[in-house]
Amino acid sequence: MLTMEQEKHIGQEWLENLLTLMGFPTGVGIEYRENELENTEECWLIIDETQLPLEKILMLLGEKGEGVDAIQYLANTLINLTVDSAEQQGFTVELNGYRLQRLEQLKTLTEDIAQRVRQTGQEIEMTALSSAERRQIHSFFKNVEDIATESRGQEPNRRLIVKPRY
Repeated sequence: MLTMEQEKHIGQEWLENLLTLMGFPTGVGIEYRENELENTEECWLIIDETQLPLEKILMLLGEKGEGVDAIQYLANTLINLTVDSAEQQGFTVELNGYRLQRLEQLKTLTEDIAQRVRQTGQEIEMTALSSAERRQIHSFFKNVEDIATESRGQEPNRRLIVKPRY
């Protein structure tokens, strides 16, 4: 059985190897960040963008973060493949500040949507969100007494509904 520390270093090594195989040899750092919404500590694998030219950074990010989302999905799936579910470690893959910037955008968006739902009393549908972004928005609203969220539909057309809680 691996310790959490060993698993985190496996994540770091796995991502460095993947990036090298993809033709993007660079280092990967580990940071532990508190998730205030979930009251947990998360492991962030930070790709060192200082060793990459801008065009390679943009290729790794992909359109709307789809590239880095795919890498994060692979990391979480493959690294945890042989680990008991109770001991699995979640990883957030960060590149060039994308995750932090997107998190701030989502916070602003959810504040605006909450205000519109309260004013109109109508549900609002949010489309074009990744599954990770939908999870974050569900977390934002988890402790909001007058707003409820739900996901509807099937991928790739799954959407998040924000509505008044009665």
